[in-house]
Amino acid sequence: MKILVTGAKGMLGTDLIEILSKNHEIIATDINEDENTISLDISRLNEVKEKVDLIKPDIIINVAAFTDVDGCETNEELAYTINAIGPKNLSIASRMVDAKILHISTDYVFSGDKKSYDEADSTGPLSAYGRTKLAGEEFIKDYTEKYFIFRTAWLYGYHGKNFVKTMLNLSKNNEEISVVDDQHGSPTFTRDLSYAIAKIIETDKYGIYHITNSDNCSWYEFSKEIFKIAGNDVKVKAVTSEEFDRPAPRPKYSILNNKKWKKEGFTPLRSYKEALKEYLELELKEY
Repeated sequence: MKILVTGAKGMLGTDLIEILSKNHEIIATDINEDENTISLDISRLNEVKEKVDLIKPDIIINVAAFTDVDGCETNEELAYTINAIGPKNLSIASRMVDAKILHISTDYVFSGDKKSYDEADSTGPLSAYGRTKLAGEEFIKDYTEKYFIFRTAWLYGYHGKNFVKTMLNLSKNNEEISVVDDQHGSPTFTRDLSYAIAKIIETDKYGIYHITNSDNCSWYEFSKEIFKIAGNDVKVKAVTSEEFDRPAPRPKYSILNNKKWKKEGFTPLRSYKEALKEYLELELKEY
């Protein structure tokens, strides 16, 4: 297939292109052009339509997003432009050339009032990031029928900033690190998510999916697992969210049940602990 990927230079986009390019023709796009990507500003409808009409992809995979949760809170207008208008424009263009679209969304579309969430559960975002990502989902559903929406959570990977790298860096100069223990989710390795995307795009099993690595934990428990695997004896102190003064509220529980994924016959992603171990085997070589 011919696949147009937005946000190609990001953490997920980089892994995704590496995996998909083995079997597909990839057109990598990002806001800034370089030798490996072409420029595409997804907030500009005419530009999106022109590029998509020229390329005529079989599927568009939208990885582009404003993911700085606190940054979204202080600049919701920009977040809406990227996280809502962008997916809207891509959906309009995908329908124009009869292409499928796969869009990456987030656990932040939920309030966190429940212990876990199925795909059919009511949304209720607490933050600007969650609101703008939910708006993007709604636009996609309004403008095309051939869509996959992947809600995922707590991403980490080799090619960008993430919680695991932050913990490893903090442990270099600190004997004790404070980590919140009242936010729960499922850490997800970008390579595992990329393989799931590679599977679904070969089908027409459209709809909203929750896709994360299996099992769940708090950020505190996740950090303990990171240091356990890394053989690092830094002390981790459990604290509450209220002890961190951050602009955007976070859901206390955003565990995503991968119900539809299993129902459609796909194999669940491995435990986050297994994925983390594989990730750290390579990442630790740099520390």
